[in-house]
Formats: sequence, C-alpha cells, structure tokens
Amino acid sequence: MNTIRTASRRLHLPAATALVALGTLTAGPAHATPGTGSAEGRANAAVLRTALDVSLLDKTVNVPLTATLNAVQAPAGAAPAGAAPAGAPASAEKTALTVTLDGVDRGRPFTLLRADTATAKATADSRRAEASTRLARVRLHVPGLPLLSLVEADQVTARAVCEAGKRPVAEANLLGKVTVLGKRVTLTPGGPTRVQAPGIGEVTLHLSKSDTTTRTAAATALSLKVTVNPLSLNVADVNGTLTLAEASCTAPKPPAKPAAGVQPQTAATKPAATAPAQPDLAATGAGPTTPYIAAGALTLLAAGTTALLTLRRRRRA
Repeated sequence: MNTIRTASRRLHLPAATALVALGTLTAGPAHATPGTGSAEGRANAAVLRTALDVSLLDKTVNVPLTATLNAVQAPAGAAPAGAAPAGAPASAEKTALTVTLDGVDRGRPFTLLRADTATAKATADSRRAEASTRLARVRLHVPGLPLLSLVEADQVTARAVCEAGKRPVAEANLLGKVTVLGKRVTLTPGGPTRVQAPGIGEVTLHLSKSDTTTRTAAATALSLKVTVNPLSLNVADVNGTLTLAEASCTAPKPPAKPAAGVQPQTAATKPAATAPAQPDLAATGAGPTTPYIAAGALTLLAAGTTALLTLRRRRRA
C-alpha cells in the first residue's frame, strides 16, 4: 500500500485556548440548496470533514480539531495558486491525512484517516456538473485511540450529477463489511445505527444520505457522531462529528426561451435592409412634378385660345 502523508500543521496551545486546523472547512455535511443560477454549473466533493472537540487530561481546555481531506470544486473560481483554472476539471487523490495536536501523544503526528484509495473529483461546464468521491479500505481514527479504528469499511462512494434541463441525481454507498470500534455492524439506510463499546464510548452512524431539488443534488456516504472516552495519550474525551465521502452539484442555468410566437432573429431569418421606395419615372427621365406642369400648361393654352376667339368676334362685330 502506498501511503502519502500530507504536510501537518502545528500550533502551540495557549494557556486557556487551543486550535488546530488543517485545510479550510467551508461547509458541513453535504446538502442540496437552491442555486442562484449561472450559465455554468458547480460541483464540490470531499473525502473527509471533521469537527471534533478533544479534551485533554492535564489541561482545562478543549482542543478543536477541524480538518478536511481532498476538498475540490469546479469551476475552481478563487482557488489557491496551483489549482485548476476556472472551468477546468478538478481532482485530488491522497491516501492519508495526518495532523499534529499539541498535548496529544507528546505532540507526535496523528493520522485521522488511511485508505488504499481516497479520490475526489469535480467537473462543471455550461451543460453539466458532476462530483464524485471514492474510498477503498478505509480506516478512520480519532485522538486517543491510535490502535483501535473508529470505523473500518471496504468501499465508500458518493456521487452527484446535475445536468441542465434534467432531474439531478444523488447517490451514496457503503459496500462490504463495516467495523465500528472493533465490532462488526450492519448499517440500515432507514435510520441511525448506534454502537457502544464499554469503557471506550459511543458512535452514532447515519448511512447514505442524499437530497435533491429541481437544480441541485447532494450525497453523503457516512455521517458519524462521536462520543468516546479514551483516557489514554493524555486525551480525556472526544466529541463531535465526521463526514466521510460527500459530493454536491448545481445544474447550469437553462438558456432563456423566446416568447410564444416570437422567433429570435438570426442571420438567416433577419430581413434584409431595403432602400427607400422610389416613385416610378417616365422613360424620358421626367420628374414627379411633370403632370402638374403639363396640366398648368394646358390650362394656360385653353385660356389663351378663349381670349383670342373673343377678340376676333369683337372685331367682326
């Protein structure tokens, strides 16, 4: 098995408060929310998110442990330097997440998750948005229990697909055998599964959550609520939530439809420009005032003829 450790971050604990953060927790467990609408779809995927409070034996403080593994999104938008540019497919693959908690196990690195495969992918364009997460041979740990896995699973997957003009799809699966605090369990999609381990604590599991709206979809393979009391490695108790394998998407905004009975003008349908109508002209090249001039001339001619005949009659008389 090839294991790649991510760079851990270590912060010294003040006397009253402490905070350890790896990555950026931008969202809780995946859920679908109505999109605001954009020409390009959106997709998000993450392998693991944690929100834990770790209480230490020799300190009167809680250590919040907020971590994320393989969180990707598309379009990349305001992604950090080196990330895929906006509109490009986003993907990540790692097999281990290691953090360091001061005051826990003498400050040595602590591995939250190990897996043979831990992949998150997200793609989006003007037609379709898709996010997916896949893990194989998963072993999830919490501080204070370095040898006993919180959860072990053979295969975990989550997938969300949002295509313009179609109903979004969300699905999540937990395949193969599942072990919680060393106990083999059978998970049911209909409700939570509670596992208790005497002297260690309790884990409540929610299997395969999915949610869709007209344009959004979200899927979470496994959500865990943890309350354990290790009483080892200077850890008194651990409380909080973990989300394993999540995917969500928002469909691209469909193109606007023209009003009924109105066709959009294109180069093929747009009428050609026509010149202003010109009056018909005679073959001689006469202008449009020619009829009026001719009528005036005929009137003058008739008047002159009448005057000439009248003058001749008077002379004869």
